[in-house]
Amino acid sequence: MEKRKLTKIIETEQEDDLIPKPTSDIFTAVLWSPPENEPILCSFINAVLLDIGMTPITRAVVLNPFNIKEFAPNKAIILDVRVKDENERWFNIEIQVASHPAFANRVLYYWSDIYTQQLQVGKGYETLRPVISIILTEFAIFPMLTNVHNVFQITAKENPNVLLTDHFQIHFLRLSDVLKGQLQKLQSVCRELRHYTQFFLFGATKTEEEMAVLVENDPIIREAYSELHRFYANDEMREKIRQRHRFLVDYNLGMASSREEGRMEGKIDIARNLKKKGLDMFLIAETTGLLLEEIERLN
Repeated sequence: MEKRKLTKIIETEQEDDLIPKPTSDIFTAVLWSPPENEPILCSFINAVLLDIGMTPITRAVVLNPFNIKEFAPNKAIILDVRVKDENERWFNIEIQVASHPAFANRVLYYWSDIYTQQLQVGKGYETLRPVISIILTEFAIFPMLTNVHNVFQITAKENPNVLLTDHFQIHFLRLSDVLKGQLQKLQSVCRELRHYTQFFLFGATKTEEEMAVLVENDPIIREAYSELHRFYANDEMREKIRQRHRFLVDYNLGMASSREEGRMEGKIDIARNLKKKGLDMFLIAETTGLLLEEIERLN
């Protein structure tokens, strides 16, 4: 059952509550928002672009700077980072550690929201610029796709080489296989993206020397590693992380409980209707998954 699975995940997360994780959405918002950290933000975006042969960017201006002092951890909001490059292209970067049934729909909704908000009053469609979403996940959205880095575009069914537009592009950088120990999969991505993936995976558990060896002394990754440990050396930052973790645990458990209750109510309604039609009690139990005693009590 979904609720039981989520409860198990929560118990595991609670055990790791005090372990600093680079995949914290608060940390990435703090890491990429300051203008002085633009080189780190640029290098991450370029690692994703270079992996599929795209031209790197030279500017990365954050459109929604994050202020941790004003941030309320008890709100169910997405801490994404929205960026413009020197060519006016938009990038939306976010991290997700837990899946839910409509995750792909939500990703598409966020992409479309950013795309449509460009069209101000009095401007034509020709002013729209490409939007590139970059989603880091600790779960497999599409288990049949085994790559660490998967890219979605809009192409013709008859000929996938025909692209409808270059304005739509969604990247999924998935960490799940690597987290299970399949490190060989990292060989499928370019050096820059491999270094960033290793940072997100091991920045919390490796010493500075170990991380330096792992990322071949990549100076930009070493700076990101230093930012991570400066972040977690700050008592206020750590408390914000704890508060947000507790809120998200309670929120997700509540959502799972609501879905579970909704499914149970649906089964009861079906069983009640079948019982009124005179169907065999055992057949109703087999169809709905309810116990015979539960069905017998229905009016």
